[in-house]
Amino acid sequence: MIRPLRAMAAAVAIAFVVQASAHAQWWLDVPADTVPRTADGAPDLTAPAPRLADGRVDLSGLWAPNATYSRDLTEQLISGEVPFQPWAKALADARADGSQSRDDPPAQCLPQGVPRLGGAPAPWKIVQTPSLIVAVYEAFNLWRQIFLDGRRLADDVQPTWLGYSTGRFEGDTLVVDTRGFNGKAWLDQVGKPSTEQLRVIERYRRTDFGHLEIEITIDDPGAYTKPWTVTQRATLLPDTELLEFVCNENNRDLQHLPGG
Repeated sequence: MIRPLRAMAAAVAIAFVVQASAHAQWWLDVPADTVPRTADGAPDLTAPAPRLADGRVDLSGLWAPNATYSRDLTEQLISGEVPFQPWAKALADARADGSQSRDDPPAQCLPQGVPRLGGAPAPWKIVQTPSLIVAVYEAFNLWRQIFLDGRRLADDVQPTWLGYSTGRFEGDTLVVDTRGFNGKAWLDQVGKPSTEQLRVIERYRRTDFGHLEIEITIDDPGAYTKPWTVTQRATLLPDTELLEFVCNENNRDLQHLPGG
């Protein structure tokens, strides 16, 4: 990562515009896709959401998140609405001025965690099958598996950065339940903490062909006095594909970040 983390969100947001045309030039003989088009040939992002043969809504696609929420997950909330426990509030306040930026896991090329990964300033792809959804993230080349086959998480699992995800459909809404975290992730760049008690509930709803709404509930009794909910949004990126992103390649950020 050559550019500083604080500038990355803006830089990547600009890069989306450039990449959309550049990516399309990678491949030759690309088969015709199923993206609906307007009369002038542009992707029609307001067309109805696609559906699978069984009638279930299809969430598949390459999505560009609103990267604002990677910096501050509670951007849409009044600060007093975050139900911090006292120790968590003190830690979040200490991190918020950037003086501990070196300790932020992504600065060390460690995973952003859930749900922060979905708001990281890089696109991600959903691949949907009847029993499994795979989310592939350009940020750090990470991935998640969301099992739809009815399995349950064991009581004693190895804690992980991204947790273990199961899902089910409630009508056209995909409900994802993720647990089994290691408690090391910051929920956002300004430093809201998490613990091993964290449970994340995500509700994905494809409102039309080109827009995805994700309601996220943070339930972490180790750091917060009650669950709290925010909503993120993502926009479809047609006519492009993911790039490789190797965090540790030419990473010069760490030496310039405070903390440690």
